[in-house]
Amino acid sequence: MQAQENKMGVMPIGKLLISMSLPMMISMLVQALYNIVDSIFVAQVGEYAVRAVSLAFPAQTLMIAVAVGTAVGINALLSRTLGEKDFEKANEVAMNGILVSFLCSVLAAIIGCLAAKAFIYSQTDVEQVRNYGISYLIICTVCSIGIFLQTCFERLLQSTGRTFITMITQGTGAIINIILDPILIFGLFGAPKLEVAGAAIATITGQIIAALLAIVCNLKFNHDIHLKFRGFRPNFRLIGQIYSVGAPSIVVQAIGSVMTYGMNLILSSYGIAQTVFGLYFKLQSFVFMPIFGLNNGMVPIIAYNYGAGNRIRVIKTIKSSIYFAIGIMFIGLLLMELIPAQLLSMFNATPELITVGVPALRTICLSFLFAGYCIVVGSSFQALGNGIYSMVVSIARQLVVLLPVAFLFSLTGNVNLIWWAFPIAELMSV
Repeated sequence: MQAQENKMGVMPIGKLLISMSLPMMISMLVQALYNIVDSIFVAQVGEYAVRAVSLAFPAQTLMIAVAVGTAVGINALLSRTLGEKDFEKANEVAMNGILVSFLCSVLAAIIGCLAAKAFIYSQTDVEQVRNYGISYLIICTVCSIGIFLQTCFERLLQSTGRTFITMITQGTGAIINIILDPILIFGLFGAPKLEVAGAAIATITGQIIAALLAIVCNLKFNHDIHLKFRGFRPNFRLIGQIYSVGAPSIVVQAIGSVMTYGMNLILSSYGIAQTVFGLYFKLQSFVFMPIFGLNNGMVPIIAYNYGAGNRIRVIKTIKSSIYFAIGIMFIGLLLMELIPAQLLSMFNATPELITVGVPALRTICLSFLFAGYCIVVGSSFQALGNGIYSMVVSIARQLVVLLPVAFLFSLTGNVNLIWWAFPIAELMSV
């Protein structure tokens, strides 16, 4: 146990950051790949199917925001506690984190049943899009226990430096999703043809299996913490500490959900522009997911060395992460500037969709270089227990700048102007 703790306190920062982040970046790339593959299969059903999944996306994002934000609080508090050598408290943090993650999944299921129809109806009046969207969203929310427990147990592994195992759990879930997508969407090998609902079932099945695998790996390989369910009692003080760090992260990501919903409303009068916006989010995940993987490796390093009082290692970790993030974002920018039509063509895009989509991708991606810096710094705030700072920046960027600017540009009747709201808002956040 001692050798594992010392890894985050003594290994050279560059080597440590790569060893901690690379498995997570690979697993996040696999996650992004299955999101894109998922949409490619859905696109074969039709443009309305893609639009329906896009309209459900803000609600999914909100649910994931709660799962990831809770896990961020668990991760930061657990890593800091291990850095302080308080192993009994670390066990208690883990147990309380598991409890709140489970309760969050129950709440998501209830809200999904009650609000899915109203949520989809508010964004479109196309009946087929509504039907697709409602079935997709209800399945994803009612069976959300997979994503909540998967995220929680994977963060327990990350907190103790076992990022390679999380690569295996995430990759397994993603591969299962990719395999099941065509089978359930198109009704292959005797399975029923479920179309958009099949994509939802494939998604939640992959999440649940990944969660079960993550639980097994924690019990078998994560020897730094000991999960004892017998005699467990909730500790509301620790739960409060988890959310003192995690709540700002939840708000930051929830603001993204509000922004996406607001953009769908702004774009509703342009029809196919909603589909373009949804496809952009699928494509940009292939750029942003590796950055999130980098952050997942970075946060425990910062939190551990902060707990150990080693300021120099904290600063070096943040700087190195910024360099890596900007490099990844630059590659993403080049791809969207040079081959936007080819990227959209993967989704069975019509000529009309490509006409609207090419200038959209080329404009929005200008925000990438700014975003790389801001994502890393925001996660650094959270690792140090000051997540309120990243929350303030995110609110200002998305609600004070992005949505109002997009709305004002929409009044011109030129959809191409709306996309400029993204680089303008990201520049402000820097």
